[in-house]
This record gives sequence, C-alpha cells and structure tokens, in this order.
Amino acid sequence: MGNDYKELQDIIGYQFKNTNHLDIAFTHKSYTNEKMVNKRESYERYEFLGDAILEVLVSEYLFYAYPEKPEGELTKLRASLVCEFTLSKISRELKLGEYGYFSKGEKLTGGNNRDSILCDFFESLLGAIYIDGGAEEAKKFVSKFLLTDIEHKKRFHDSKSSLQEYAQKHDKKLEYILDSEEGPDHNKIYKVHVVFDGQHMASGTGHSRKSAEQTAAYNTLNEYLKLQEW
Repeated sequence: MGNDYKELQDIIGYQFKNTNHLDIAFTHKSYTNEKMVNKRESYERYEFLGDAILEVLVSEYLFYAYPEKPEGELTKLRASLVCEFTLSKISRELKLGEYGYFSKGEKLTGGNNRDSILCDFFESLLGAIYIDGGAEEAKKFVSKFLLTDIEHKKRFHDSKSSLQEYAQKHDKKLEYILDSEEGPDHNKIYKVHVVFDGQHMASGTGHSRKSAEQTAAYNTLNEYLKLQEW
C-alpha cells in the first residue's frame, strides 16, 4: 500500500504516529478478497469502533448543548448528524474516496464515490484516529467536521417531511417529478424537481432518487417558499 496521507493529515489537523491505521481504515473488503489478504485488515472493524465512538460523542455534545430539548428531539437531531447523507458529504469534502483501496471491479463500479462506503470511511477514519491518538483527538475530529452548522444539517435532513407538512397545512398538492436518470446502475445520477400546487419549483440531484428528492425539497423550502422556520 502506498498512499501519501500528508494532505489528509494536514486537513484534519492530526498527524498519525502509525499510518498503517489509515491504510486499514481505507481498505474495502473487496480489496482484501481480491488480494487474498487477511480479511480482518479491511476497514470494517475500524468502522464498527468509529460508529460507536461517533454515537457517544454526538450524544454527549447534544446533551450539554441543548439542555432544553427532550430525549425525542435529541434523538432526531442526532439522527440528522450521523445519517449517511451528512457523513458521506463530509467524506467527499475530505476526498476520502481517493484514498480507498478497492478491487478493480469495485472501483470500476463507482465504489469510491458511493454514499454508503463514504459514510463508512468517515467512521473508520474516526476509529483509526481513536486507536492512534486516543479519545481527545477523536473528539477534536468530530467537533471540527461534524458538530458545526448543526441547524443547517438538521434542516436538510428534515426537508422532505417539512415540505410535506407545509403542503398539508396549506392544502396544497405536492409532487416530485423525475427529470432524468443517467449513468450505469452502480453509479446513477437522478435529477428531480418539485411541483408545488401545480407550480414548478426547485430541482435537486443525487445518487438515489430519494436523495435527489431530499435536495429538491430543501431547495424549494429555501429558494422559493423562503420559510424562516421549518
């Protein structure tokens, strides 16, 4: 393995004592299967650890940051922060997919840009930081890249349900129209636009129809309805 992690370490603000942890964190099981190497050396164990650490860190932060919120609201807010869309978006910003080790077939089918894998990479990287540097460094990473602009992340996560509630409240018809579906099955790009009360509103794209609809709903609420609170 021969990735140069200098840029990544500079961006995340943590220098690994043992970069072998990064190699493991970015090794997809397809690579270990293809190369016939120890399957425990794929990212899955690190992702398992990172997932558990993430839940604790986010829960602790929300507990103290929002003392007025009941358990149900905290659970919903946590879900918006640790969901696949949010974590994969951060992974794309950090270019984590570029560091991935995949089989030839997995790479050809877009594995390094798949939301589910990028979400796992975020969690496996967190696990690697925890193993290499301890709890405080893991907390710094989560605070820097996830626990910022929380209301914006929550708004996106809630956008489809919020738009549906708004439509029902005002007795308006809401539709999502598929404009296009391009690319191979493993890496499709969907484009969807919202029709609200017969009027064409904002559009959105995504690697699934659901994510495209989510983006279209978010853009509609912000750009056209311009709601201050939803």
